[in-house]
Amino acid sequence: MHSYTKAESRERAKLFRKGFRQALADCVDPDIRREIERIDQSAATRGAQELAALHLVQADARQDLATAKAVERTAPRAERAAARQARKAAEQRVRLAERAVHKAEQS
Repeated sequence: MHSYTKAESRERAKLFRKGFRQALADCVDPDIRREIERIDQSAATRGAQELAALHLVQADARQDLATAKAVERTAPRAERAAARQARKAAEQRVRLAERAVHKAEQS
């Protein structure tokens, strides 16, 4: 997964266009390729860190869901409705976390 900043995206696009024009003229500057690879490397590092953080959020959400299910099962009758609402909120957080992880892994 790559996570480019806006400045990196602009710079990479500019370098790509410049390299493309040079490729048409058959005189490509190797500095352009190195700079694009440097930008890609920093974006890949940032993307890996973000993906790891998303996996932590997902694990925390799953743990919270397990806790909410246990609380709902052991709640007295008077508190069961509140426990059910808490479980449903925890399920929603798990779905959102899983969706974010899936989206990040696909990009």
